[in-house]
Amino acid sequence: EVRKAMGEQAVALAKQVGYHSAGTVEFLVDKHRQHYFLEMNTRLQVEHPVTELISGVDLVEQMIRVANGEPLSMRQEDVTINGWALESRVYAEDPLRGFLPSTGRLMRYSEPTTDAVRSALAESDPEAATGIVRVDSGVREWAEISMHYDPMISKLVTHGPTRAASIALMRAALDRYVIDGLAHNVNFLREMMDHPRFLSGKIDTKLIEVEFKDGYTGYAPSEAQARDLAAVAGAIQWKSTAIAMGVRGAALTKVPLVLQVVGGTHEVTVAPGASPESVTVSSAVGGWERTLDVRSWGLGATSIFEALVSSSDSVPGATREPVAVQVIDRKLLGAKLQYCGSKFDVTVLTPAQAALAHYMPEKASDNMANCLVSPMPGILLSLAVKEGEKVVMGQELAVVEAMKMQNILRAPCDAVVGALAKSPGDTLAVDEVILEFEMEEAAAA
Repeated sequence: EVRKAMGEQAVALAKQVGYHSAGTVEFLVDKHRQHYFLEMNTRLQVEHPVTELISGVDLVEQMIRVANGEPLSMRQEDVTINGWALESRVYAEDPLRGFLPSTGRLMRYSEPTTDAVRSALAESDPEAATGIVRVDSGVREWAEISMHYDPMISKLVTHGPTRAASIALMRAALDRYVIDGLAHNVNFLREMMDHPRFLSGKIDTKLIEVEFKDGYTGYAPSEAQARDLAAVAGAIQWKSTAIAMGVRGAALTKVPLVLQVVGGTHEVTVAPGASPESVTVSSAVGGWERTLDVRSWGLGATSIFEALVSSSDSVPGATREPVAVQVIDRKLLGAKLQYCGSKFDVTVLTPAQAALAHYMPEKASDNMANCLVSPMPGILLSLAVKEGEKVVMGQELAVVEAMKMQNILRAPCDAVVGALAKSPGDTLAVDEVILEFEMEEAAAA
């Protein structure tokens, strides 16, 4: 009834103003299902693929035909709603920095496909495996995301017979979306696909404000997920060693490893499974085991490790779950892996290396506490202070322009301005120093 009323009012509004093209009328709906007119846009909105997928109507085609003087090819009663569609707006912005825009070159870029996602879900979720994945984008690998335009990379849309199926498709699609070279919001989008409130459907415009009061701090895997990630890291190391041993004409059987991931240490044994593409990772100390039937090792042209995983944590007879992990960077003693949209550093050691690891000195971190740095790439529009000037906490220091927006940078504490590293008009990178501070006591001395 609410949808019908909003539709009728939208049509009445278009007729009243004599509008003859595709357009979008927006309403707000409160908790009592009362709706309120917000605005009308004389164009298609960025969410129009959702409407297209559930209705089967190509809105862009109809817009062009109407502009050509042709009548609409359907009547209102011909339009039906089929299934559920969900859209994620993939942006070059960093949720860990308050969703500030990011710039750079897409060093690696590969969009998820319907076939890949269906294949991944075929065993664990047959209903979702009948769905569709659609990507509307205007970029390609090696394209540059600059500070001068909106940082949207694409619209990732899924369509399934139910809301749960559409969400399952979105999870699998985000896990297989390869974007490297700049910060992006796939980590936040992926977390929302598992968020209890989102899954319940009890959402409103304050969801982020309420659920992430202190800002987004990154995905926190459960204990079972940490074990999955450790098992993947162990399997990749086992395969890499097996390839090297194979080149030298030797066979590889069991390999003991010590895996450090998500703040935990796992002593495991990695062994070949029942088939050439199967491997078992077990932890006698932790009391867990994973058997991975690997479809892709992520070591060649594709950077995605994919497997169907059987877990000792699962109920006997449970369906194998698909796991997709992106191999972002392989290192001498580990790797950077992307799991559930977030990046994790994994250390992979032999028992002998692990025994000696605590003797290694830790690298000192750079101290930037006495500097004002740019939180985003942009252009320094103005400096409001000069060298030697005393400033108080919250005082305006500089203005940085990025993505057509002006951002005021303020003093984080009472201090004295030291050296000015940049001048108005300079181009800034993320974390580039604009000016240095001297504490008032040091300046007085």
